[in-house]
Amino acid sequence: MRVIKVQEISIDPTTRRAWRAGEEITLSRKEFDLVHALISRAGDIVTREELMRDVWHTSFWTSSKTIDVHLGWVRRKLGDDSRHPHLITTIRGKGLRFEKSSPAA
Repeated sequence: MRVIKVQEISIDPTTRRAWRAGEEITLSRKEFDLVHALISRAGDIVTREELMRDVWHTSFWTSSKTIDVHLGWVRRKLGDDSRHPHLITTIRGKGLRFEKSSPAA
């Protein structure tokens, strides 16, 4: 499988490694799975139900905060400001989207 690159973030699904602007960042297993689930569908809205199924492998909600907590960690590691995100945006009532380009672009 090839490296997926969107904006300044790159991930290698085979080796489970991630980089921001060429510098490697360490992601936990679930953080990597969350980033992979979003970046592999960049530009598309991914519902919370899809994330629970694809990342946590469950069809029921363990907690509505599970995704939010992991998302907070991921945003911090990726350098994405949670108040003004440019990488992963929350689409209210629908899900999350990994943006193909920065809003300023």
